[in-house]
Amino acid sequence: MRYIFENLKQYWRSVLLLAVLLVVQGFCEMSMPQYTQNIIDVGIQNKGLEHITPSSITAGEFEAAQIFMDDAQKREWTDAYEKDGDHYSLQNLSREKLKELDGDLLIPLVMAYQLGHMSEESFRTMMKTQAENALQSQKLKGALLDAAKKQEDRLDSMSAKEIADAYGLDITTFEAEDEKGNASTYVDVRPAIQKMIDSGRMSEDSLSQMKKQITDTISQTGSQTMRAMAIRYAAEADKAAGTDIDKIQRQYLWLSGGRMILMALLMGAAAVAVSFVASRVGAAVGRDLRLKVFGNVIGYSNAEMDHFQTSSLITRATNDVQQVQMVTTMMLRMVLYAPVLAVWGIVKVYQSHANMSWVILLGIAVIVGIILTLVVLAMPKFKSMQKLVDRLNLVSREILTGLMVVRAFGREKTEEERFDDANTDLMRTQLFTNRVMTFMMPSMMFIMSGLGVLITWVAAHRVDAGTLQVGAMTSFITYAMIIISSFMILTAMSIILPRAGVAAERIHEVTSTKSSIENPEHEEIPQEKKGVVRFDHVNFRYPGAEMDALHDISFTARPGETTAIIGSTGSGKSTLVNLIPRFYDVTEGSITVDGVDIRKRDLHDLRAEIGFVPQKGTLFSGTVASNIRFGKPDAPDEAVKRAAQIAQADDFIMEKEDQYNSFISQGGGNVSGGQKQRLSIARAIAKNPLVLVFDDSFSALDMKTDARLRAKLSEEEKDATKIIVAQRVSTILSADQILVLDEGRLVGCGTHTQLLDTCEVYRQIAASQLSQKELEETRHAE
Repeated sequence: MRYIFENLKQYWRSVLLLAVLLVVQGFCEMSMPQYTQNIIDVGIQNKGLEHITPSSITAGEFEAAQIFMDDAQKREWTDAYEKDGDHYSLQNLSREKLKELDGDLLIPLVMAYQLGHMSEESFRTMMKTQAENALQSQKLKGALLDAAKKQEDRLDSMSAKEIADAYGLDITTFEAEDEKGNASTYVDVRPAIQKMIDSGRMSEDSLSQMKKQITDTISQTGSQTMRAMAIRYAAEADKAAGTDIDKIQRQYLWLSGGRMILMALLMGAAAVAVSFVASRVGAAVGRDLRLKVFGNVIGYSNAEMDHFQTSSLITRATNDVQQVQMVTTMMLRMVLYAPVLAVWGIVKVYQSHANMSWVILLGIAVIVGIILTLVVLAMPKFKSMQKLVDRLNLVSREILTGLMVVRAFGREKTEEERFDDANTDLMRTQLFTNRVMTFMMPSMMFIMSGLGVLITWVAAHRVDAGTLQVGAMTSFITYAMIIISSFMILTAMSIILPRAGVAAERIHEVTSTKSSIENPEHEEIPQEKKGVVRFDHVNFRYPGAEMDALHDISFTARPGETTAIIGSTGSGKSTLVNLIPRFYDVTEGSITVDGVDIRKRDLHDLRAEIGFVPQKGTLFSGTVASNIRFGKPDAPDEAVKRAAQIAQADDFIMEKEDQYNSFISQGGGNVSGGQKQRLSIARAIAKNPLVLVFDDSFSALDMKTDARLRAKLSEEEKDATKIIVAQRVSTILSADQILVLDEGRLVGCGTHTQLLDTCEVYRQIAASQLSQKELEETRHAE
């Protein structure tokens, strides 16, 4: 994972912008439940009133509300209002001051509402309780007790007004709708209480005792119910003072709904911007990784290419990079966002004072347990999946590149079975991981749904007890789902991230593996560039091998001369010429070009002086001309045509409809093997190098074409140093010097005639290809 973050460093500005956008999106998303709660609790249930202090109140109600206030509360109450005709209007107070009044005046205003809106049945119950207390305190007996009980029993059949008249109480009765919309009779007992206070029949102690009893009763109904009562009092007071409550409610709902819509639009815009930026960063990281992989691989020597299989390099540059790119985008989009939501949601839940945090903790614990179980099951499969993709690519590449051989040997069925085995193994692994992931989502949804039911069940009891409002329950459910979703995202990513980590490690292995062939720190430049190639006691051993592939090789190839190399299969011919352009570096000894060790030359400059034609001709998709110009893109048309003529390719090129603009398919699939080799030779000649190296490049040519090509090459490339690896003796008869290799050792060096006399290995090779008569003729011809 460290490698993924390292590739994000250069995009820190975009990541910082993403962080800002995610905070904006998180703020908007976390605000939505609060708006929903406000619309339900304030806009619908509380008529749009946010505070318990009425905005306008009649003079009589203004005085009546102070009955249950102490001196400090009365000062706050009177300071908050100003006289406006026969009403009192709430001054323009700050939000903080209004909240302070909500806390300080809650109990007195709730008591004012309760005693000013007492149902007739509640009033009757209160009077019966007082009558019983009076009987007990007077301790009546006999006839007096019976008479008092009969008087108490009469209260059940009396109206509130009759009871008040019987006890000499000054009350007010009025008709109003109850919570169910039914007409009911309500009693305002505050005038009676005020009269008793004024007459001295109710002392301060009695009033305090009464406040304590009512406070205890109210407290049992819950704080939210108390606030709802106080809001209802404010609504009744506003309505009595002529305030349009319906208008206030509509304004609040429109304002809250409008803010909610704006917040949703802002959240949507932020989400779109986050997706856009995250996708761009992910795509840029993928581009950078592909460039790093390709740039590093293109500079690999043959030693590194032998270490990494081509199929594996293809997988790392495509599938592995795609995995890292996808996870980078997801990480920026969700992994950064999930903690923002989780932390913010926990803060909101704590601020709600709903006391149901244990429900969320239970849900998180269950989710984490399920995810950990799935991780234990799926992680080994994720780690093996990339290797299975490598294997599938390897089998596919082998079959497709060797399709002609497969058909020639009738191995189609066997190769199909081999491909099917690799494909089936990958399929089984992917099916297993997909099934695990498929099981995860229904499990998470079941947990979230069950959590919603549990929260609703617990919250319903709180609502019934008056400690929680419906809107608060709704917002708590939303916050809980957000928190659970955040943890679910984080835990789900814990499964995906390790797979991306494996892919990142595989990419890092390629990008961190440096080529064993590097440019020298201090380059040496030859005083005169002629193309003299000298091997001085060269030893070479392949990495990991126990024996030398070449041992004690010394010779000099000069400009204008042809140096041929011949030997049995596996004698080290191709290995020797591969050392000249530094595809490998010598183990011991040195190779110099124009007197400078090639290890001290700049690689680009060294290879610019060498025209190398590999044993297997390779062409690239494009045109004939673009392939010939491959080593020298600015070569003029005349140079291209000249190179083709020397390579004996001009004849078949001119026969094509588009001639030098004829299309060449990938790998040269639309030309023959001989034509491919001649175009490869023309490509090396068009480069106009000092040294021409042909690694068995004439093998696909017929004898006639071979002879014409060598003759033209000697005629046109007189000044170049020509080094030819050949299998046919006829190809190298006219060479200025012939090197004979046997098991990596130089066993002969000289002309054809000299070697026939001095080198048994060469004599055996020549005898195997030429008759005795031909041998004699070639000896005399030389």
